[in-house]
Amino acid sequence: MPPGQAIQTVGLRVEYKVGLFKKRRVGLEALDLAVQEGEIFGYLGPNGAGKTTTIKCLVGVIEPAAGAAMIFGRDARTPDARSAVGYSPENPYFYEYLTGTELLDFYGRLSGLSRAERIRRGAEALDKVGLSRAADVRLGLYSKGMRQRLGLAQAVIHRPRLVILDEPMSGLDPVGRSDVREFIRDLRRSGSTIFFSTHILSDVEAICDHVGVLHEGRLIARGELSSIVSPEIVRTTVVAADVPDDALAWLGGEAVHRDGVQVTFHIEGEADAAQAFKTVSDAGGRILSFVAQKEDLESAFMRLTGLKPSGASSSPVHMAEEIS
Repeated sequence: MPPGQAIQTVGLRVEYKVGLFKKRRVGLEALDLAVQEGEIFGYLGPNGAGKTTTIKCLVGVIEPAAGAAMIFGRDARTPDARSAVGYSPENPYFYEYLTGTELLDFYGRLSGLSRAERIRRGAEALDKVGLSRAADVRLGLYSKGMRQRLGLAQAVIHRPRLVILDEPMSGLDPVGRSDVREFIRDLRRSGSTIFFSTHILSDVEAICDHVGVLHEGRLIARGELSSIVSPEIVRTTVVAADVPDDALAWLGGEAVHRDGVQVTFHIEGEADAAQAFKTVSDAGGRILSFVAQKEDLESAFMRLTGLKPSGASSSPVHMAEEIS
């Protein structure tokens, strides 16, 4: 394994059986993934793509049918590898009769921390996730968002080199999501590597160094955002006035919205936008404004996976549930 890699999977394949007749399904197919030490890596994919399956392989919960998963050069299933990892699942489960402080003390003991370290680090972790005021509240009274925050706290109580988070923003309001983004940035500043899956693409754009896109168990894209999102202009919104009806017909019927003498229309592609401007000008119309739009991560995600905003897909989407 090259130096500086926190995570590496080589030819990782996961199979499982579903249904009455135990039909074999593939959860991951020949997954080759590398995450550099010290970066924030966003792991994207539709439901059933294999994100949680990947994470469970990395934390040693699932035994792959083929291939290998390594953490800092060690087999992910070994105690040495696991001790370097902090993990929070999408729906963390805790003993509800414990308080936040007691829970972190419990996890601190599992991590081999002394009593003094458990007290100090537990208080620090609760403060970082905004739960200091709920430190002595029973977990049975915690909301879903509070449980998500507590899951982050328990994941870092032992100050791991690698933090793996499955949907860490799930169930959080905008303020909570902002807090978690800053929490992740702080982890990176302290020297940790962060690997997290999410459906919230705006959070990925805000904090990630690199991303990977998983679809139907295969990694279909990996790299910096600039290498995945197209730099080309994909759409231009134009507002014009005094455009004759015959020119509007060329500009695209249903795409045109008229408000008095003004019309708004959308042009797909850079070349078509240039032709639209010429058509309006030649017809005696006036361009009042135009806004060129480049591809964002959501559009790139749709393009790469073949998914449509309505949920339809140009190719069959593997909808089998991931291993629980």
